[in-house]
Amino acid sequence: MKIDPLAAVARVALCLVLSQAATAWAADIKVLSTPTLKSTLAELGPQFERTSGHRLLIKYDSAGALKRQIEAGEAFDVTILLPPLIDDLQKQGKVAAGTRTDIARAAVGMATRAGAPKPDLASVEAFKQALLNAKSMSYAPDSASGAYFVGLFDRLGIAAEAKSRLKAVPGGTVVEAVAKGEADLTVITVPNIVGTVGVELAGLLPSSLQNYTVFAAGVSAATLDAQAAKALIEFLMAAQVTPAFNAQGLERIGP
Repeated sequence: MKIDPLAAVARVALCLVLSQAATAWAADIKVLSTPTLKSTLAELGPQFERTSGHRLLIKYDSAGALKRQIEAGEAFDVTILLPPLIDDLQKQGKVAAGTRTDIARAAVGMATRAGAPKPDLASVEAFKQALLNAKSMSYAPDSASGAYFVGLFDRLGIAAEAKSRLKAVPGGTVVEAVAKGEADLTVITVPNIVGTVGVELAGLLPSSLQNYTVFAAGVSAATLDAQAAKALIEFLMAAQVTPAFNAQGLERIGP
């Protein structure tokens, strides 16, 4: 078949125009996220960048710390926090109204150092004893998981004995403190444990003590590229990326 030289030139020109348009639209998307999504975004982020042409600039910190930074004026395009925090930021005009999207939820488990004997967590009494046996326990005072962990001491009636063994660490380093031997264990959402070198998931909390944390995304009201920001959230909600969430101990939220 004979190829029309003019048609071929036209096709090349069209490709160049489309390529230049895509490059011109490519955006840097600044994301402020809780550390719980770190492993998931580390896997999915490059996929999104390849398919969209956008670049992700991700900063991780505890949910409370990120909310304060946003309130103080820190620029961002997308933030992934807890639903009540997203709702409050919407009321303040920091997050665009109607953009809150509940992405996934996570159960709470116990992390112990890799190779250390795993405590029995089959019952509330066994879990309670595991906490009392620990010489030190790490937690982040400014995180939802940290607050829940401390609250368990009161529910179990061991506040006096257990709180003195708590080791406060910055958000994002709670599990690492266990890996380094700075703490015997921590209680935190499962995605923070799965895949972290030097620690193992000892098990989930007993059902009567279990708590699910929901993670929600929102678009900045001041973003310069709402279309790109929304494209990221749509990508994270796509059915084909659900296995990546599941692999990190996260699950989708049912209707």
